[in-house]
Amino acid sequence: MSRRFYRSGEFAEKVSVSVRTLRYYDKVGLLSPTQHTESGYRLYTEQDVLRLQQILALKFLGFSLEEVEACLRAGPRGLQDVLAMQKAMMREKRSQIDKVIEAIEKTEGVVQAGCDTWESVVHVMEVMQMQQKDAWQNKYFTPEQREKLEELRKASFSDEANQALASRGEWTEADQQRVDEQYAWIGAELKRLVAAGADPASPEAQAVAQLQSELLAQFAQGDSGIESGLRKWWQNFESLPQEQRPFEPPYGGTEAEFMGEASKIYNQRRQDGGGA
Repeated sequence: MSRRFYRSGEFAEKVSVSVRTLRYYDKVGLLSPTQHTESGYRLYTEQDVLRLQQILALKFLGFSLEEVEACLRAGPRGLQDVLAMQKAMMREKRSQIDKVIEAIEKTEGVVQAGCDTWESVVHVMEVMQMQQKDAWQNKYFTPEQREKLEELRKASFSDEANQALASRGEWTEADQQRVDEQYAWIGAELKRLVAAGADPASPEAQAVAQLQSELLAQFAQGDSGIESGLRKWWQNFESLPQEQRPFEPPYGGTEAEFMGEASKIYNQRRQDGGGA
């Protein structure tokens, strides 16, 4: 029995997603078409429907695209582990909602008693804002991971450095996504360069070292206390057993050694060039 092929527009209509979404999933490697026509049109099959269904189901649960890709690559065992993590995240979300409901119910009691409600209403607003502020972090870290990150922060940064970081304002989801994307590129590029046997002094390797240096400089913003705390943070992180680390670093092993050599060369060239 021959397979039925669908062009992008036809397939998009069948599965109720946009053609733009299909193109993006193809670009990031989540869902590539089964075939292409000679003129370059994407062709999808019924099997592609099943993979897209998995992607949409995981997204509905709150998984990031990186987590979706990891699940599909890992298979059933990996999916079971990630679902357990997602369940813990959902329980934390439920706890947050319960706190908001509790604050609202207290305000209802004050209203029914005919008392001044100003302070109670303000309290509800504060609770909701606090929960909304932290909600996006639950998409990236479980409660246990966040607890470990907090332990690392306290053990790594001085009180002065923590105060300086706090004075900068809220770290947003957009900030997190931007940094994640940049470090993901660094990790992928290091893997490619190591596999190709590249020289750490090559222009490509130096471009990677420059980006990492700029990311660290953006975080420290010239504050020596923050810079020192950041180095200590990574030392503390790397000393943790693998199973206790709150996340997987973007690169390690051979790639980390390569980055170390590239960074030494980059820093030496900056010194020789007078900081240029």
